Amino acid sequence: MMHSEPPPDDVPSGLHTPVGSRRSFFQWMTSAAAVCIGLGLSIPLVGYLVSPAFKRRAQPWVDVGAVEDLPVNEPKQLDYVTSIRDGWMETKAQKAVWAIKRPDGGVTVFSPICTHLGCGYRWEQGDHAFKCPCHGSVYDREGKVIAGPAPRKLDTLPWKVENGRLLVMYKEFKAGLPVSQEV
Repeated sequence: MMHSEPPPDDVPSGLHTPVGSRRSFFQWMTSAAAVCIGLGLSIPLVGYLVSPAFKRRAQPWVDVGAVEDLPVNEPKQLDYVTSIRDGWMETKAQKAVWAIKRPDGGVTVFSPICTHLGCGYRWEQGDHAFKCPCHGSVYDREGKVIAGPAPRKLDTLPWKVENGRLLVMYKEFKAGLPVSQEV
């Protein structure tokens, strides 16, 4: 008769689950699917919450006056009132631009801000030049720098004419840079 010895202690007896079982595979797949669904839902949500911080405010076209009121080859400061909306708050602000009507009927509209350090400038009729009183920058009628520390010509603004009215889209530019760059 044969004598059988009990199995050693390190070998389990009876039924056992192998290491790579179907249950652990499905648990892993379910976890991976949950992570994918979570990312798929959270990425658009984060984009929705963060995107307003990176979005520029839409600038509307503003009526600054009749084109026929502009003298030919003479700069004219055009003042206007605009609404600025910040969330639920809406305030009014007075702004200005400089416009010059060319002999061909076209118009050039300049931002009212000096390109050196962002000061306001004015047109000096006697000298036929735009002058910044703060740091001595001088620009000709076309906006080109003719004296002073300004790093570039005056910034121009988009414009169009509708029903004889000059419409301008006001933009702000960074001062002190050699090229025009919107704020």
